[in-house]
Amino acid sequence: MRNFRKLGLLVAFITLLSVLLVACGDNTATPVPATTAAATKAATTVAGTTAAGKKLKVGLVTDVGRVNDKSFNESAWNGVLQAQKELGYDVKYVETTDTKDYAKNIKTFVDDKYDVIVTVGFLIGDATIEAAKANPTIKFIGVDQGQDAKNPIANLAGLIFDEDKAGFLIGALAAGVSKSGKLGAVLGTKSVPPVFKFGEGYKNGAAYLWANNPKLVKAGKAPEVTLTYHPDGDNAFSDPVWGSQQAAALISAGNDVLFGGGGNTGNGAVESAADKGIYAIGVDTDQYYTLPKAASRLISSATKLITPGVFGLLKAVGDGSFKGGNNVGPVGLAPFHDLEKDVPQELKDALTAIDKGLKDGSIKTNVVVS
Repeated sequence: MRNFRKLGLLVAFITLLSVLLVACGDNTATPVPATTAAATKAATTVAGTTAAGKKLKVGLVTDVGRVNDKSFNESAWNGVLQAQKELGYDVKYVETTDTKDYAKNIKTFVDDKYDVIVTVGFLIGDATIEAAKANPTIKFIGVDQGQDAKNPIANLAGLIFDEDKAGFLIGALAAGVSKSGKLGAVLGTKSVPPVFKFGEGYKNGAAYLWANNPKLVKAGKAPEVTLTYHPDGDNAFSDPVWGSQQAAALISAGNDVLFGGGGNTGNGAVESAADKGIYAIGVDTDQYYTLPKAASRLISSATKLITPGVFGLLKAVGDGSFKGGNNVGPVGLAPFHDLEKDVPQELKDALTAIDKGLKDGSIKTNVVVS
């Protein structure tokens, strides 16, 4: 019996050895085109892991300012956190304090072999494009960063918005509720196209309501719109003291509606406006929920749906549907919340019609970015 057992073990050993020799006989991998959706799907799963079982690593680089700026940095980070929660991604962020550090901060995630890098803001766009071209195996998502539609970068998806349309809507709203007819705005630097589009859209939307529905303009005269832009510099979006000071000056000049658009700089203006008891308008996200000190006087916010936009692109990485190029996210008005009764039904109807016209192209904002 023992001899039969020894013989059986010997046969099993020889069989195993032959299998190993066959498996090791050819270790040349068949190349798979990285540009096909099928290849991407084979490499990743919806659960947020690679084929080897490694979690997809996602790094976010903020624009100048904090990740919890209650505005665009935070909105983008919330999209990443949603991917962590729902898709199981491994996530991390780096805060930028100086524009000269954009490339260095992106390189931090490149060197750590992250699968996806999200960068926030127009100003980091050049550094993002450079990094994407140098690292074609990494997926990049650029918030507020457009690229040449004729020559899209395969591994870079730009998440862009029609800020002029959101600005146009809040301009019409402001003209409809202002008693003085004086509308102010405190904004980030004018050299950033999304900020410029917000401001010019705000001005043109107020003029549109007067030209097309003058009975809805509460002041009974053509609106006067004052746009105050922060000087260029590293603190253009992180200067709440300056924002508050500019808001105070506008309020002293008789402005009774104030739009704050530009990260913490705009937040300072919004909170100052609310403190003085005038109508305030937020930006990017529904700031009724992110600026509790101003909530009672926030009549609306010019929203860009950054959070779902970022999450959608991250999900596309996991399921293999990611495509480079420009991705246009939706914009609109946030609810009126506590000030619902301050907006007449006729004005609400007009805003709905304007929104429809902006979407179908029958209404133009006439905002041109040079």
